Amino acid sequence: MRGCRYHSTVLTDPVLRAVRRALALLGWATLSSLALAAPAGPAAPQQAELPQLGDAAREDLTPVLERRLGEEIMRDIRRDRDYLDDDVLIEYLNQIGNNLVAARPGARGDANFDYFFFAVRDPAINAFALPGGFIAVHSALLLAAQNESELASVLSHEIGHVAQRHIARMLGQQRQDALIPLAAMVLAVLAARSSQTASDVPIGVLMGGQGLAIQRQLNFSRDAEREADRVGFQIMTASGFDTSGMVAFFGRLQTAMRVYSDVPSWLLSHPLTQERIADMQARIREAPYRQRADSIDFHLARARTRVLQDTSDAALSETRKFFETQLQQESRQQKTAAQYGLACLALQRGQLAEAQQWLDAAQTTYAKPRPGVLSAAASDSDAGAIFALTALEVKLAPGQPPAVLAAALDEARAAHARYPLARGIARRLADALYANGRYEEAAAYLRDQVQQYRSEPKLHDALAKTYAAQGKIALQHLSLAESYVLQGGTMAALDQLALARKAPDATFYDQAIIDARERELLARRKEEMKEKKQNG
Repeated sequence: MRGCRYHSTVLTDPVLRAVRRALALLGWATLSSLALAAPAGPAAPQQAELPQLGDAAREDLTPVLERRLGEEIMRDIRRDRDYLDDDVLIEYLNQIGNNLVAARPGARGDANFDYFFFAVRDPAINAFALPGGFIAVHSALLLAAQNESELASVLSHEIGHVAQRHIARMLGQQRQDALIPLAAMVLAVLAARSSQTASDVPIGVLMGGQGLAIQRQLNFSRDAEREADRVGFQIMTASGFDTSGMVAFFGRLQTAMRVYSDVPSWLLSHPLTQERIADMQARIREAPYRQRADSIDFHLARARTRVLQDTSDAALSETRKFFETQLQQESRQQKTAAQYGLACLALQRGQLAEAQQWLDAAQTTYAKPRPGVLSAAASDSDAGAIFALTALEVKLAPGQPPAVLAAALDEARAAHARYPLARGIARRLADALYANGRYEEAAAYLRDQVQQYRSEPKLHDALAKTYAAQGKIALQHLSLAESYVLQGGTMAALDQLALARKAPDATFYDQAIIDARERELLARRKEEMKEKKQNG
């Protein structure tokens, strides 16, 4: 995905296409891309509590419609090859992100948004917020953040955009500004009719009206950035993160943006980085100093991101050299992260024995107590869930013998009991049951999972695979239909229902379910076509 920079409101191309399609579906096809991007950037501080804003935008984009818009966009993003659908990264980002959200009363809004944090593969140092509580982090930003407080500053800033409903307010602002070019056009026509008016005056009037509308949008964007900075600072303070890390990150960002130094300040949608650094320094001086140690999860997530950033042979070779250099550091966290990164690298290349060796080494290094500390868990967050998930990935990889698969099932049961909320481990338990031929048990387990977590298409895919192994053709197509529905493929889901209806093992009860679901999806499809027709 090609990313935007912190100085502009241009989203990555696949995201922008997804936004346009979603807006067209929801009746916002006349809006330009300028209003679609919630500007991104690290948080800057503010002491005073900000009010919940966005009430004036309710008539333009209600919280419910805002969430629906975000979900429509996310369906397209999840299909993009640069969406990092990685359990370790997603669970880590959502853990730290939702802890930040919890520190901001009212951040979920009237609609009680469920925030979702995810990563996309992109070399630009950036992050962005989508409508309804969806927040993305570029892989390059994860690698650029030198400590967890720097990452938290970016996430807090993006949470500020969502909490203050900047996207809804920008849409409302642009609807008002749409009248400015229209008025300018009328004036231009009147000027052209006047024989006493120079021929270039109508063009000047028209361009002036368009320029005024654009400048108003830029002014709104800059104000939104400052507002998100203030909210982000409040979130950082309430969450106990080190706010001084913001200044270091902005300095690094300023270095990365020097190529844009010739852009006039009045064309920037974000406040100048120097201005924001000075503002943060002033606010940090007034706040009490607070040091925050990084969790081991942060370093493990960065190591995994480095492997996933570029999976070409040349890039993986460079990544290996990076980890080998990192191994020489004295820091226990850095050494653990390097060993874990080498395990992920070996797994990526299919070198399973080496992957297991490096993973064992990482766990051993992490478990070593430091001087004056009784155990690693006394100072660090529990990295057990990440280690357990990666161990299961190694043992369940293609090519493992039956004995290893059997051991994987025992480990998966134990890991799921210890980390019941870890979604990656929960799905690996289903994989382990399937790999060991326990299809009936796997189907029962997955049926329970899809009832608890209805929005995970992977669960329906795994259930369909299990039904196929059992020869239950009708149920297989029903499960695939639900997976397609969750991914926005209404027509594909209808095709699967048609196949389920024709399956020789379809029972009377199955036919009743097929009929009901088909009526629902046909009504949805009819509504979608109606909205698309209305919007051209």
